[in-house]
Amino acid sequence: MTERQATPQLMLGHTTLAARDLDRLSEFYCDVLGFHVTNRGPVPGGSEIVFLSQDPSAHHQIAMVGGLEPAASGFMMVDHLAFRTGTLDDLRVLREKLVAAGVDPVLSICHGNAWSLYFDDLEGNGVECFVDTPFHVAQPFAQGFDLDRSDGDILESTRGMIESEPEFRSMAQWREEFAKRIGRP
Repeated sequence: MTERQATPQLMLGHTTLAARDLDRLSEFYCDVLGFHVTNRGPVPGGSEIVFLSQDPSAHHQIAMVGGLEPAASGFMMVDHLAFRTGTLDDLRVLREKLVAAGVDPVLSICHGNAWSLYFDDLEGNGVECFVDTPFHVAQPFAQGFDLDRSDGDILESTRGMIESEPEFRSMAQWREEFAKRIGRP
């Protein structure tokens, strides 16, 4: 019997989107979501590609190729881009920018382990911006929450809605258990 080789740890590097209107879509990601163009240039077939990032350690987190028809999607919580941010105030700022840009609807969803905003970009690509909670709960879990409440109220109401759910524990405890389960420190 041969010894099984350990699978390398993979980390998502970037995603690529098809864009009907490359200028309009890249401007939305820059103006509303805070990305910056790192490069732009031609690709074979006469189209262009734009590279976007917010992270100085990543040349691009998103690449967009123009002149292509994005795949149809009817449910924004599936087949979407997801971006972690740091605070509930970050979500509030993003929601304001999305509303000012005419994005509707913007859904506030609590997953127990994250507070999320879901919306479609200008070409119908699903997008999620989220903040981690300090909790773990079995997934899937989704309930609406009121982002206009104080951080403390949101934390308490989240705990109240999930503490009787399967696998409820602190996220720190879940991470420790998961690391042991997969053999990583």
